[in-house]
Amino acid sequence: MNFHIMISVFVFLMTMLVIFWRPKGINEAWPAAIGAGIIIITGIVTQDNVFDILHKIGGASITIISTIVMAVILESFGFFHWSASRLAVLARGSGYRLYWYIQLLCFLMTLLFNNDGSILITTPILILLLRNFRLKPHHQIPYLLTGALIATASSTPIGVSNIVNLISLKIVDMTLFMYTAMMFVPAMLGLIFMSLLMYILVKNTLPKKLPPMTYDIEQAYFTKKFHPLKGTVSVETKRQRTKFMLRILLFVLLIRCSIFVASYLSIPIEIIAVLGSLVLLIWRWYYLRTNPYDILKKTPWHILIFAFSMYVIIYGLHNSGLTVLLLKICEPIVEQGIFQATLLMGSLVSILSNFFNNHPALLIGTITLTEMNLDPITLKTMYLASILGSDIGALLLPIGTLASLIWMHILKQNKIKVEWKDYLRISLIVVPLTLIVTVILLSAWVHFILGLR
Repeated sequence: MNFHIMISVFVFLMTMLVIFWRPKGINEAWPAAIGAGIIIITGIVTQDNVFDILHKIGGASITIISTIVMAVILESFGFFHWSASRLAVLARGSGYRLYWYIQLLCFLMTLLFNNDGSILITTPILILLLRNFRLKPHHQIPYLLTGALIATASSTPIGVSNIVNLISLKIVDMTLFMYTAMMFVPAMLGLIFMSLLMYILVKNTLPKKLPPMTYDIEQAYFTKKFHPLKGTVSVETKRQRTKFMLRILLFVLLIRCSIFVASYLSIPIEIIAVLGSLVLLIWRWYYLRTNPYDILKKTPWHILIFAFSMYVIIYGLHNSGLTVLLLKICEPIVEQGIFQATLLMGSLVSILSNFFNNHPALLIGTITLTEMNLDPITLKTMYLASILGSDIGALLLPIGTLASLIWMHILKQNKIKVEWKDYLRISLIVVPLTLIVTVILLSAWVHFILGLR
C-alpha cells in the first residue's frame, strides 16, 4: 500500500510539473497519458475503475468537444474580425466603454461555448482589436488580463461551460437543471462584483480616449477572404453580415437552451451538443463550400485524452488513500454547519487548484465529498462551493486553470509579454474577495430557495 501511495504521488507531481513547464511546447495530453499509463500498469487503478471513469467522463467530454467545434466553425465564418469591428464601433472612442464591452463579450462566449473555447475565441479578437488601435503594451494588458479572468470565471453560472464541472456533476448525481437553479443567481452576482472590482483596479491604466483604427478590420478581412475568384459565397454588406452572425449566435443559444431542457428531461446532453455541431457544419458547407473534414484537424481531440488521463491519475490518488486524509481535515468543520462547509470547500479547492491545476483539484474535492456520507442538500451545496474554488479561486495564479495556461500560450505566440507581477497585482485582490463574496451569496441563496434554517 505504501508503494502505491509513493507511485501515485510521484506520478501526479511529475505530470503536473511537465504540464506547467511544457518543454518544447509539448501538449498537456502527453504527460497526462504517460502518467495514467503508469498508474494502470502498476495496478493502482483497476480495469473496473477504468470502465467507471469512461462512463463518467464520456458524455461530458463529447459535450465539450462539440461546443469547441462550434467555436472553430465560428472562426471560419469570420466571427473574430466581425466581433473586433463591432467592439470598436460600440466603444465609440472610449477606453472605459471598451472595457465593459470586452467583459460582456468574454462572459457571453463562455456562456455560449465553454471557458477554454471562450479563451480561444476572445483572446485573438482582443489582440486583433487592441493592435489595430495601436495601443501600447501597458494599455493592452489590462484589457487582455481582465477579459481572461472574467472569461474563465464565467464558467461558474451554468455547469455546461466547463468539462470538469460536467464530469463532477455525474459523480454527485446532480442534474444540470438543479445546478443552474442553485448556482446561477449567486454566481452572476459574484461575476458582477468581480467586474466592478477589476474596473476600479485598472481604471487608471485604461486609455480614456481610444486612437482611431488603423484600418477597417471587418472589411479588410472579408474582402480578402471572400474574393470572387475563390468561388466562395460571401455576405455582401456589413448589415447583412451582422444579421448572418446574429443568426448563428441565436442558433448556438438555442442549442444551449436545448441542453438544459434535455437535462431536465433526463436526455443525454451530449446528443444535443453533437446535433448542434453537425447542423453548424452543414450550414458552413452550404455558405462557404468548405469541406467539413478540416474540422477534424482543427478540433482539439487531445482534450478527451487529457480528461481521461487526469481522472485516472486522481483515481489512483483516491485508491491510495488521499481522500482519507482530506476526510479527517474536512469532517470536523462540516459538522459546524452548511456555511462553514461551503467556505471550507471553496477554500480547499482553491488552494489545491493553484498548486496542482483546477482539473485534478475539483476531482479530488468531489470524490472526497462522496466519501463523507452527507445528506443530499449539504453534498450538493459543498460541491457547488468547490466549483467556485475551481472556477474562481483557481485564478489566483496564472497556472491554476487550463484556460489560463491556454491564454498565456496564445499571448506568447503573439509576442505579448505579461509578467507574473502584472497578473498578481489584479488577482491577489480580486480573486479572494470574489470567492468569499460568492460563497456567502451561495450559502444565502441555498437557504432562501430551500427554506433552510
